[in-house]
Amino acid sequence: MMPVRTLALLFSLLVALGAALDAFAQEGTRDDLDRQVLVMLRMPAPHFRPDMAYGGSYDVRAGRDARRRIADALAHDYELALVLDWPMPALGVDCFVMRARDAAAIPAVIARLAADPRVESAQRMNTFSVLAHDDPLYPLQPAATQWHLAELHEVATGRGVRIAEIDTGVEADHPDLAGRIEVALNVVDARSGVAETHGTAVAGIIVARPDNGIGIAGVAPDARIVALRACWERTPGDASAVCSSFTLAKALQSALEARVNVINLSIGGPQDTLLARLIDVASARGIAVVAAVDPADRSGGFPASHHGVLAIASDDAHDPSANFLRAPGRDIPTTVVGRKWAFASGSSFAAAHVSGLVALLLQAAPNANTAQLLGFLHAPHLLDAATGDAPPRIDACAALARARRSCACGCASARPAQAALD
Repeated sequence: MMPVRTLALLFSLLVALGAALDAFAQEGTRDDLDRQVLVMLRMPAPHFRPDMAYGGSYDVRAGRDARRRIADALAHDYELALVLDWPMPALGVDCFVMRARDAAAIPAVIARLAADPRVESAQRMNTFSVLAHDDPLYPLQPAATQWHLAELHEVATGRGVRIAEIDTGVEADHPDLAGRIEVALNVVDARSGVAETHGTAVAGIIVARPDNGIGIAGVAPDARIVALRACWERTPGDASAVCSSFTLAKALQSALEARVNVINLSIGGPQDTLLARLIDVASARGIAVVAAVDPADRSGGFPASHHGVLAIASDDAHDPSANFLRAPGRDIPTTVVGRKWAFASGSSFAAAHVSGLVALLLQAAPNANTAQLLGFLHAPHLLDAATGDAPPRIDACAALARARRSCACGCASARPAQAALD
């Protein structure tokens, strides 16, 4: 039997190794993003189809050692340091993070890698930001009055719908979120139970428990959240946060594996090929992708501007020419870290409202695809007769009426939609 002192020493070494690996992982994903590239190597899988989901029979480890050797060789050939890797069977690739000595060398390195026959694709590591500004509260919720939330909940609560929230960490034991977080996975580092401001606020808007005598009511309180921490706070307690191409890609792959119905992306950044490919797979599988519009970008920013994504702007946006769906996004009471509540503003929270509303629509029409969901939200009677443009705000009652093919709430406003169906 191994001596106690030896066991204690071994345990200490394992703890130190774990801490070192955690620090190394954080360095590779957080501290030097401007010097990193993503290199995709093909997984040999003759049966692979991007519109299919894979279970345990699909062995992502097959050939992994060979791809690792190729990655090591590529790193040597292009004077890169191999940092991290992650399997992405949704795309049939392994994704490797590599670091260059100098950020100025990145464009040339990517061009050379892209031409290398060993490489499926290569791109720079982009950064993204969450799109936020720095029950007793129910009467203060804009959705309570604008969306007739209590009436909506009489006919739909999001039951049976799973929503992947790709964001910062969520305080799963918040009293208004208890039992609402089905899975919490951290793809940024090795810590568990990380609770952060933005992710907790988004979760509250979507699924906060109603009628519990505290806080607020979520738009879809019986939906379940798959909380995927892919972003991290710049400083503790700060609503601003940053994400990378790699962490977001890992979270999207995890959402696909979890077979969610909705993906909420309250983030914005530059066009990103890897993330676009994963979003396309999600859309092909019938997953509704909801993204926040970047108010500083007339195109909406990425991923909101990507084809097939439900792009959501805050209803206090000042650009009337932008043709985006709009939802409550200013002075929204919601859950925050420390078992508390506070007000939040930004298109992040407008997107959260619509993710919740989509859960209600999917409960009413479980087989609805993204085009049909957009049709529910863009009901013909809501179009401006003179311009054909959608008005700034979503009519939640009319949207649910179209999904159910019968009046849901606010029936006076829903009657034209029902008449159109009849």
